[in-house]
Amino acid sequence: MRKTNKANESDIAKQDRRLGRRSLLSGAAAVAGGAALSTALPAAAEAAPRSGAAAATTVAEAGTTVATNDYITVAPNDSRFPDLVRGINQRWVASPDYVRLVTTTGQAVRAVQEAVSAGKRLTVRSGGHCYEDFVFNKDVQVVIDMSGMTQVYYDSGRNAFAVEGGASNLQVYETLYKLYGVTLPAGSCASVGVGGHISGGGYGLLSRLQGLTVDHLYAVEVVTVDRNGTAKAVVATRDSSDAALKDLWWAHTGGGGGNFGLITRYWLRSPGATGTDPSKLLPKPPSEVFVHATSFPWKDVTEASFTRLLQNWGAWHEKNSAPDSPYNSLFGLLKLNHISNGQIGLLTQMDATIPNAQALLNDYLAAVTEGVGITRQAMTNRMGEHAAMPQFAAPRKLPWYIATDYLSGGNPTLYGKYKSAYARKGFSVTQIKAMYKHLSRTDYSNGDALVQVDSYGGRINAVRPGDTAVPQRDSVLKLQYQTYWTDPADEARHLAWIREFYRDVYAETGGVPVPNEINDGCYVNYPDKDLGDAAWNTSSTAWNSLYYKGNYARLQKTKAAWDPKNIFRHAQSVRLP
Repeated sequence: MRKTNKANESDIAKQDRRLGRRSLLSGAAAVAGGAALSTALPAAAEAAPRSGAAAATTVAEAGTTVATNDYITVAPNDSRFPDLVRGINQRWVASPDYVRLVTTTGQAVRAVQEAVSAGKRLTVRSGGHCYEDFVFNKDVQVVIDMSGMTQVYYDSGRNAFAVEGGASNLQVYETLYKLYGVTLPAGSCASVGVGGHISGGGYGLLSRLQGLTVDHLYAVEVVTVDRNGTAKAVVATRDSSDAALKDLWWAHTGGGGGNFGLITRYWLRSPGATGTDPSKLLPKPPSEVFVHATSFPWKDVTEASFTRLLQNWGAWHEKNSAPDSPYNSLFGLLKLNHISNGQIGLLTQMDATIPNAQALLNDYLAAVTEGVGITRQAMTNRMGEHAAMPQFAAPRKLPWYIATDYLSGGNPTLYGKYKSAYARKGFSVTQIKAMYKHLSRTDYSNGDALVQVDSYGGRINAVRPGDTAVPQRDSVLKLQYQTYWTDPADEARHLAWIREFYRDVYAETGGVPVPNEINDGCYVNYPDKDLGDAAWNTSSTAWNSLYYKGNYARLQKTKAAWDPKNIFRHAQSVRLP
């Protein structure tokens, strides 16, 4: 293993010395959606990572920011500091000693080493979308920011697509698709950083058709810290013959970020892909998709119609979520908003190029709404991360990338709290009654409070639970409980609502979705510290089992091998055994 690590470090050092090309340009070169398109590279050419020297910048305010041919350090009296010590969720703001912005793997190694040698608590920021305070908290002394590592390119040496840890979902989509005609089945929020998203088992609107992000992960480059406190970069691959390296790769197929090291780079290539043509190494998205958005006015909703809608939704997914289902390209988001929003929403995307696509879509809509007894209307209200979409009241056909860009949501000005659950089948009567009770409560008013029930299953469920670190491989639905607000003084009221809502939905299993014939635990990329709080989790199932189930022991073994000093940790990080 030591010999392998030295070889990896030598390779990384060579990469850092090359003068690379940025895959994504900025400023005037920006194209639709705010992301930018790179200059095209020959199909067989590798775009080398940027060198440390090439990343050097001069900073005007001497004494506040240190800029050399190394990383950039932003101190508290720098005007940029407030933007670099918080994420998308405005609840979490840190006050570290400094923020390091790195642009190469070598810089990342040095930044980690200096923090470790100084005994400083460090965390890593990719896109800033962490729902809890795992990156920005009161204890952190050093934040290592990956914003400068955003390259997306074809690496001919590994015959795979390299994606740096600071790239966003939309940057990945744009480069992969416009240059090579391929994609990664990742999330719909444009600004999510892939560093944490991929490692947690990211999913999105194409996942029923193409699986999870980690199902296409070939290799990962990680800055780790050994027992002697020495930082080094290691590359672990799907094909690693060394058991410890294979475990490190596997741990990044759903183990989540902030657990084993600092992720600088991924390499993506689908299992079974052959040849050296980049356009055949990852899945291709549909050239065109249907986008449809409709709503059910809350004024017309009764408990009976609400119950029928949820029963229909669950039954349809139980019947149409097998890996070979003709509906694998259909992904629906049922937005069960609080009554104060005025509407319940249904947003759907589906491949428009498959045979009988329009008929399949019509049959789906008929099945979901059968017997509900409510005249559907246009979706005229904002719902969660998605804006109003009245122009999609009738299904519209759009090019895939335009639809992906348009549906990219997100608002970095809000405070929020989130919870999650997987469902193996439709909801129980008790669960539906609890949902209706809390969504129709009149003692709580918030049009930005909802539970979004997503389509799941399909090709996701073609992978065995132990093949990746994601153990939930037979669910058909995925739930995200959400509430947003703008005044920090209102936090207690909003937290109380979502906590009581979630507790009552899973009252039969101790207030959390303990795996059984209906529930299947929680999603690690939607972290929720309440799962470890006895006040809200009265079951005998610990938070780590809700996320990882039987895979947790192997993750702990990997933690002991690669982060024995527990340098990379947070409130729900993998514990040392």
